[in-house]
Amino acid sequence: MPEMAAPYFSILTPVYNPGVGVLQEMIDSVTAQSFTDWELVLVDDLSPDAGVRDVLRAAAAADSRIRVVERETNGGICAASNDAVDVARGEFLALLDHDDLLTADALKQMHAAIQREPEVDYLYSDEDKIDEDGNRFSLFRKPPWSPERFRAQMYTCHLSVLRASLVREVGAFRLGFDGSQDHDLVLRVTERARRVVHVPEVLYHWRAIASSTAASAEAKPYAVDARVRAVRDHLERTGIKATTYLEPRTGSVLLRRELDPDSLVSIVIPTRGTSRRVWGRTRVLVVEAVRSVLEKGGHENVELVVVHDESTPDGVLAELREVAGDRLKLVPYDAPFNFSEKCNLGVLAASGDLLVILNDDIELITDNFLPDLVGPILEPGVGLTGANLRFADTTAQHVGLVFKNCHVIHAFPRTALDDPGHFAALVINREVSGVTGACIAVTRETYERAGGMTETLPVNFNDVDFSLKIAHLGLRIVWVSTARAFHFESQTRVAKVEPWERDRLLRRWDIPRNDPYLPGVS
Repeated sequence: MPEMAAPYFSILTPVYNPGVGVLQEMIDSVTAQSFTDWELVLVDDLSPDAGVRDVLRAAAAADSRIRVVERETNGGICAASNDAVDVARGEFLALLDHDDLLTADALKQMHAAIQREPEVDYLYSDEDKIDEDGNRFSLFRKPPWSPERFRAQMYTCHLSVLRASLVREVGAFRLGFDGSQDHDLVLRVTERARRVVHVPEVLYHWRAIASSTAASAEAKPYAVDARVRAVRDHLERTGIKATTYLEPRTGSVLLRRELDPDSLVSIVIPTRGTSRRVWGRTRVLVVEAVRSVLEKGGHENVELVVVHDESTPDGVLAELREVAGDRLKLVPYDAPFNFSEKCNLGVLAASGDLLVILNDDIELITDNFLPDLVGPILEPGVGLTGANLRFADTTAQHVGLVFKNCHVIHAFPRTALDDPGHFAALVINREVSGVTGACIAVTRETYERAGGMTETLPVNFNDVDFSLKIAHLGLRIVWVSTARAFHFESQTRVAKVEPWERDRLLRRWDIPRNDPYLPGVS
């Protein structure tokens, strides 16, 4: 009998004692696929319920595309998944849990995406959850490939499709990572992948039952431990200098970045020496900003480049000298207010190749602030980072900029400090469309490639414009949740935007109607 042609997709499903009803529903969702060039590899990991094998055997007897492997010992999900990889014949592997559901067009959509991007090695789709009564909820519209976010959370999750040859090249599933085996595998695959593609359609319904990680991050504590170890190993393989720790509310993995002690960070602070009443006392903003950098920056080798108006009081300059000593570099500015020009002058005067631009009304909250903010820009593909900025009452002032209806707005305005946000968006580092210029980090090389700040945008939108220039270079922008600071901008002040400023921005750029990194979220 001639050997059957290899299928395009091999759907891999390790099976261990699911309810026979939901198991059958999962199988039915595969046989209902509109794209028919597939095989379903079901590996039973010695389920105690004999009815499970009855369902599997019946499915294989009814459809020659369904293959069943019956393990003689229980080895766990990684061992069972590797058995599936060993016998899979498809060019691409799709991962499907034993109680979840594919939409009828799932494989058709994935096949179309591969045809559009033939070099793709990893694809993922949007997803939602389904409860025991069949109700769908918790729709997750995902961003394009976001490596920084992926370290924190396995946001790509379902449906994941991987090139089979690359899965085998990286060693498939690693034993000992049960519960976070997919996260670990995809970390290793994407380290080598030529292309990663997001298919922005819901192709997968993740069943939420009491024992499922779809229902709760705490449902499988061993999975959390495996997740942290997977990220830690990834950092070691990629040479990223950071340690890991767990965000307890969401189970996300956070990074504490490390900077080479010899790296000089130049911090450019435009100011006119303004005082303001905050928390019941009058403060010289720039002095307190500098003091907080020196106390909480977490990095000793800093240069403070203060670009000051000629009208800045002599007493303020004297206090800056006292606080900062020989780390201070004063750059006088004698022209009408132009934030962009002040930043460009400060960068020209700076000695370091690692740049931070800081408003004078910023005060750091977290320690290790500078390594956390600056660290990502040293990694390939990252052009710009922005901080997690909070009003004096700790509500959100800046957690990333988003596009909405061809305008640029702040995401999640004035959310509480203890709010983890939409799919943990407020507690994890993540890629964004833009960041406010009140606190950013960028390398000198990238700053110069982008042409610096646009001086024809002196007051408003210069940060939006700079973000768009960075993105135009093909570089990612990362909002750093762990680099938290107060921004003493007035909560009630409405920025005065002149019509010509908006017109100038819109003439320079096509602002999308919807934000790619937070689709449908403002």
